[in-house]
Amino acid sequence: MILNVSDLGWDESSGADSFFPLDQLESSSTYEVPPLTVWGVALCVSGTLIATENAIVVTTILATPSLRAPVFLLLASLGLADLLAGVALILHFLFLFCVEPSDWSELLTSGLLVTSLTASLCSLMGVALDRYLSLSNALTYGSSQSRHRAAILLLLVWLGACIIGAGPAMGWHCLGEPNSCSVARPLTRTYLSLLCGGFLVVVMVTLQLYAGICRVARRHAHAIATQRHFLPANQSYSSKHSSGRGFSRLILLLSVFVGCWMPFSLWGLLGDASSPPLYTYATLVPAAGSSLLNPILYSLRNKDIRKVLLQACCPHRFTHNTNTHYPADV
Repeated sequence: MILNVSDLGWDESSGADSFFPLDQLESSSTYEVPPLTVWGVALCVSGTLIATENAIVVTTILATPSLRAPVFLLLASLGLADLLAGVALILHFLFLFCVEPSDWSELLTSGLLVTSLTASLCSLMGVALDRYLSLSNALTYGSSQSRHRAAILLLLVWLGACIIGAGPAMGWHCLGEPNSCSVARPLTRTYLSLLCGGFLVVVMVTLQLYAGICRVARRHAHAIATQRHFLPANQSYSSKHSSGRGFSRLILLLSVFVGCWMPFSLWGLLGDASSPPLYTYATLVPAAGSSLLNPILYSLRNKDIRKVLLQACCPHRFTHNTNTHYPADV
């Protein structure tokens, strides 16, 4: 996904040359577009895949009136954030290989990526919060009041993400002061430290929410176990099997979540402009890769979303019916 530093002639002693990081070519009267590399193709392809799959998810949710439960609003927000991340990758490719890069192009791509990653991470926290509330308050889940609260939460999330992402364009960058650069140029060390610190807080809150989900699920499993002698043997086995699958999926989600977000959050706090750019690449790839995995792990696993997609592809094989949407399917 990320360009090879050796292909672009980066100076290892200068730290990351851009948010991704970009190479700021020496200014000259005649600009020559660098030759297209395998890493450049991978960057464009990955950005296109991320944008395409998330556009499908967002379009599916917005175009289906029955998908209006709070969880689907959160999934639409997550898809939109990851869609913007894919667009940022495509823009990065275009500015690097098709047009002459400039200060404004660096600020545009870095600001868009900060906005998308911030909104994506906060939307993931919102999905975890929705799961916790839906298990704790199963009787009131999906009410109009819950939808209004989810809409207000998403409005605040995107407002905050846009304000944070506008930081580089509003002057919080190091283009004029190279000594203040972070591992991700053109972001300053102070800006990136605050950003990664916020990311770590969101990660910890999300983990606490999933821990709460495990506690609630354990109580439910205990309640089922106390009533096991009232259930047929096959139904009891089915309940235990379903619970085991649920915990396996939860472990998978947490492993991917921590593996994608923790490396860059820690590296942004510990690294500086003199750090090797390769380390920045190694931590940014998982963070950007989460935008590719999120639709598969969250949206496309939901049976209601899959049903709508299958109806769109094979309308003659499915009949429309309205089912209750359960957040546990997400």
